[in-house]
Amino acid sequence: MKNKLIAEVFREISQILEIKGENFFKIRAYEKAAENVESLPDDIESLAKEDRLKDITGIGKDLDEKIKEIVSTGKLKYLDELKKDIPEGLVDMLKVPGIGPKTAKMLYEKLDIQDVVMLERMAAAGKIRGLEGMGEKTEENILAGIDIYKKGRERLDLKTATDAAYNMIARLKKIKEVKNISPAGSLRRMKETVRDIDILVSSKAPQKIMDAFTGLVDVKDITAKGPTKSSIRTKDNIQVDVRVVEDASYGAALMYFTGSKEHNIKLRQLAIKKGLKLNEYGIFRGEKKIAGKTEDEMYKTLGLSYIEPELREDRGELEASAEARLPDLIKLKDIKGDLHSHSTWSDGGSSIEEMVIGARKLGYEYIAITDHSQSLRIAGGLGTSELDLKRRDMERLSRKYKDIKILFGTEVDIDSEGNLDYPDSVLKEMDIVIGAIHAGFKQPVAAITRRIIKACENKYVHIIAHPTGRLWGSRNEYEVNFEEAFKAARDTGTAFEINSFPQRLDLNDVNARMAKEAGVKIVINTDSHLAEHLGMMKFGIAVARRAWLEKKDVLNTAALGKMALKNLG
Repeated sequence: MKNKLIAEVFREISQILEIKGENFFKIRAYEKAAENVESLPDDIESLAKEDRLKDITGIGKDLDEKIKEIVSTGKLKYLDELKKDIPEGLVDMLKVPGIGPKTAKMLYEKLDIQDVVMLERMAAAGKIRGLEGMGEKTEENILAGIDIYKKGRERLDLKTATDAAYNMIARLKKIKEVKNISPAGSLRRMKETVRDIDILVSSKAPQKIMDAFTGLVDVKDITAKGPTKSSIRTKDNIQVDVRVVEDASYGAALMYFTGSKEHNIKLRQLAIKKGLKLNEYGIFRGEKKIAGKTEDEMYKTLGLSYIEPELREDRGELEASAEARLPDLIKLKDIKGDLHSHSTWSDGGSSIEEMVIGARKLGYEYIAITDHSQSLRIAGGLGTSELDLKRRDMERLSRKYKDIKILFGTEVDIDSEGNLDYPDSVLKEMDIVIGAIHAGFKQPVAAITRRIIKACENKYVHIIAHPTGRLWGSRNEYEVNFEEAFKAARDTGTAFEINSFPQRLDLNDVNARMAKEAGVKIVINTDSHLAEHLGMMKFGIAVARRAWLEKKDVLNTAALGKMALKNLG
């Protein structure tokens, strides 16, 4: 799949156009095209061959031709021409949080800073503070942004890792000698970020698997090749390791290579107590192998019930398994609807009707369209007069699509004092109100917490969205005193969100489990800005499972009339 490559090319074009001061709408067209291509569930190469690229939102004749050029050649002449006018490193500088095109251009023109390495050196040496509008604090923020940038390059977000792994697994499955195949490692445990991808195969022909794996078309470098294990780096710069084992040891190897390290240590300690030996080949009593083919028999031999991969972090799962206290984890099929999505009425890329059609395809009973509120102008926030027009649009669609409930909502901004962006007279007319912080991230923890508590105390706020404000690879979370915030949420009946968007996954698993234990209601939403984004729900489900959440802990597993959101309806 070249979806990611094409999205990266379009994104790079938009960044170079920004540096060059080109027309805003041209820049935005490439940004939206990148988002739309990246979110496609289908292989864009297939769409190109079938001449259906114009079916993608935002793709016209010009971009259609550019995509076909990238698909056929792996590059784009237009981008190569743009690159001739600026140092290549300037584009990387734009990936540093806090460095916009104007700043990057000024740093280049005034200090000849051409890349991130030079930027870090100059900021650390105090050479930037002398520029107009720059100070010591600016340098501190730049250095903090570079740290975030480096971390983002070291690890993959969950969607990128999942897409890459299952694309590769789909191709390896076509080899008839492959009997079993699965991702392993932190990806199988669905951690929020992944350093590299591990794939485990059982087969009687390991050499054939190794040859096929290292011969895939998107292999950039073969870093290791052996009879049963090989490592490659893809053209997207993702490291993938494939290991082949005998079928009789597949379960043992899958358990071992899934981890976590701490979980495995506890398992080995348990085996020793029972007079057994456990390793990646199986469980042994003396020299006799007594388990190894499946994970289920491995756990049963140790006196445990099966432990789902998401729980294997040594957070009490072995003890819960031994005592039959493991949770019945929530599943994707349990979700009845999405309560946080955006449309073209604010900063979304799909119309309300397209969002509704997407939700119906997923079998949802309801979807809330929660466009941004008036103060968030950068995201196309809606004034009160626009809300009336949007409501009429939704009422028309409700008459057309009677098999799904379309909820009229808002993602209302929580300002620096904890006040909401709409008055209560507007909020009370909403079906769903989601409170969210979008600015003032550097306030002290007490101030941030107070803002969230004050929003919870408003009787019309149903949900607090993405509660720590983080964006993986571009913005760290702000600090929240969750003990106080969760108490307020519990007392007021306000729900907290697990935001499924891969760069957010916020609440994370640790905080979501803390919320459950504090008696706080949870919803899992996608924060979709395109209809295709609705499929991101699986990543929020992964967070919930890692947090030990069951169906009963998540409000939007219930039918609309039975959902226990405060003042709903």
